[in-house]
Amino acid sequence: MLNKAIFFQKYRSYFGAINQSQADGLNFLLDKLDASEYFNLASEYAYILATIKHECADKWQPVTEMGSHAYLTGKSYYPYIGRGYVQITWRANYALFSGITGKDLVNNPSLALEPETAWQICEYGFKHGSFTGKKLSNYINENSADYYNARRIINGLDQASLIKSYAEKIEDCVEF
Repeated sequence: MLNKAIFFQKYRSYFGAINQSQADGLNFLLDKLDASEYFNLASEYAYILATIKHECADKWQPVTEMGSHAYLTGKSYYPYIGRGYVQITWRANYALFSGITGKDLVNNPSLALEPETAWQICEYGFKHGSFTGKKLSNYINENSADYYNARRIINGLDQASLIKSYAEKIEDCVEF
């Protein structure tokens, strides 16, 4: 199990103070990672958390895609706009994850904002490559950690350098 006291001490030294909502969100995610049957490497924890940090604008809570009402309703995939920890979009993804989570995300997309549901989507997608066809093990495993190219799991190489920098710092925070 991850040592949370060390994690939070080091995390704050890298990224600064966090509020209670951020701490609660991180605690939830660290518990989920510790309980995951799929992920047990510090590098896996680091990359998943770095992605969530970025995708959720450092809130550590599931969020809805940012933008004005006009911007969001103008999206070709509206009303299936980005939601959750990893910002799933498009009706097909909401349908896919409905089957995985047991929640009717197609008729109620906001259910992707529930932390447990958002985690199930995140965990399954990273393990099975459900977001872009790329899975975490393609880039991060016992032999290597390619944090830069791991961005392809979610969104091409968009912000890959930034997320890599987060992952490198977060990996230093992870001690079992």
